[in-house]
Amino acid sequence: MLLAIEQGNTNTLFAVHDGESWIAQWRAATDASRTADEYAVWLSQLLNMAGLQFGVLTACIISSVVPQSIFNLRNLARRYLHVEPLVIGENADLGIEVRIDKPSEAGADRLVNALGAHIVYPGDLIVIDSGTATTFDVIAADGGFEGGVIAPGINLSMEALHSAAAKLPRVAIQKPQRVVGKDTVGAMQSGVFWGYVALIEGLIARIKAEREAPMTVVATGGVASLFHGATTAIDHFDPDLTIRGLLEIHRRNAATRT
Repeated sequence: MLLAIEQGNTNTLFAVHDGESWIAQWRAATDASRTADEYAVWLSQLLNMAGLQFGVLTACIISSVVPQSIFNLRNLARRYLHVEPLVIGENADLGIEVRIDKPSEAGADRLVNALGAHIVYPGDLIVIDSGTATTFDVIAADGGFEGGVIAPGINLSMEALHSAAAKLPRVAIQKPQRVVGKDTVGAMQSGVFWGYVALIEGLIARIKAEREAPMTVVATGGVASLFHGATTAIDHFDPDLTIRGLLEIHRRNAATRT
């Protein structure tokens, strides 16, 4: 069985694939100081609850945008799974071409998403990942990663608004009933929600105009579901984009090694 670890700036996903399907998924808050042993204690309890144990995990793949955490995640695989993990950006061959000026600067999560989208959706793609940052990545029809746009995430923007303005409260992010708010909370919710819808629609339109070609738009990430039904600019909402990409990378590398 495969243990896939996808670590973002806010949350870390641990998922188990049995060769046919994903049978378990868990999330933890990302903490760069968490040791391999601390991960093991937490993960062993969740494995037990799912009727699993470390001994059934025979492979591991890691994607992380937090460099200081990779050491501990690698040690988790070595000490408790007794396997050498595939690490995106280090010893994993993605099999896609990175067509930007400095390929080493492309985030692991963005490349994994690119592959996860390419193997399902044909043609040129725009992949939107809504997390701590909101990224818009362009994937060519042949799977090549051609660059993108990075904007602050919606939660980050809301927190900055609350922190910088003494009289503005911290509010929940949700779709407001109307665009023009009748109180402070309603006005803030509208500004953030519809402001991000406008950001998404505007950047999609500009990317398509620059490319001068039809493009399919795929959205993923924990916040993407907020915009489901709020805009027609997004063609597909796909929460499994990242782990699908990790699984494909694992399969490609396993085939190369055999």
